[in-house]
Amino acid sequence: MLRLTDIGWESFAALPLEAKRPYLARPDGMPYHTLFAQQFDRGLLERLCALANRIRFINKSKEGALYLKNVLAHKRAMLYFSQPSSRTFLSHLAACQILGITTGSVRDAATSSEFKGETKEDSIRTFSSYFDMIIMRSPEQGLAEKMAWELSNSDRPIPILNAGSGKDQHPTQALLDVYTLVRSFETKGGLDGRTVVFCGDLLRGRTVRSLSYLLTDFRDVRQIFVAPPELHVPEDVIETLKSKGVEHAVVDDLRSAVKEADAVYMTRIQDEWDSSKGASAKIDTSRFKFGAEELKLLKPDGVIMHPLPRRDEIATCCDRDPRAMYWRQMRNGMWIRAALIAATFGFERSIMNCGY
Repeated sequence: MLRLTDIGWESFAALPLEAKRPYLARPDGMPYHTLFAQQFDRGLLERLCALANRIRFINKSKEGALYLKNVLAHKRAMLYFSQPSSRTFLSHLAACQILGITTGSVRDAATSSEFKGETKEDSIRTFSSYFDMIIMRSPEQGLAEKMAWELSNSDRPIPILNAGSGKDQHPTQALLDVYTLVRSFETKGGLDGRTVVFCGDLLRGRTVRSLSYLLTDFRDVRQIFVAPPELHVPEDVIETLKSKGVEHAVVDDLRSAVKEADAVYMTRIQDEWDSSKGASAKIDTSRFKFGAEELKLLKPDGVIMHPLPRRDEIATCCDRDPRAMYWRQMRNGMWIRAALIAATFGFERSIMNCGY
């Protein structure tokens, strides 16, 4: 089995993402460090979805919930969120609480020693002295990957869970998105053969990149990308789909795409990444919003998703429609993240086989 202690940082960093996967895995195949979507194949996704379903079922009873709270009561997790977040932070926090994990957090560099000039790398090494897992969200691309290598080669190797890194990857969001799609279609023939439409800021939306990749693990899932020309999906995503033989299309007509869609994945404009203030406001996004007219065009068993937060890209009139899945999507995140954390620590089998 390959380990991060077997390879230098420069050599590891230069590997294609899929080639890095064996260095990051536990002996049972589950990730030890969760850094990017390319670590998951269909077998792992199905295992995690099954574990998430098992955890949510066990948690329905008081006795089951108390059992779960003892599963990882001996572990501590640090939530290091140097990039603003509410949903992702609270979702991971709730997942830890379900499993009985004691948590600590830093959500503002101004409240840590980084205010005094400490590097993020030194901060994370410090956290590893006190905690058994670091769940981190950072605007700095590649930081989670670098720290996974650093900690694996330290005297305190603990797992890193990437809760969002730069404009690059958001693997746990992609997991909850796939989990939502699987649950949405599990009684309707499954996810294979579906058409998923992505709309909005596809250029800078890391959730789109991660989910697009995970969908390639399913059979004949067509992907359609709809965005203003300035915000179209990056070429590396298209190249990945081409290399895997995935049917896809890049278009600029949302309503035509909705007619074909089984799932519509809307995203907001990611103007926090603007190179100059107000640059995104100059882009015409009026044709890339989902409202009452688009709702009429969506299939009766279709679903609408959004990683949230939203602005006006989904009209509130859609919220009560049974096809609107974005609120369930948020709750699903808590369960799939609890499953991932439990599996990271090696408790998949014991939870699946417990008597509750």
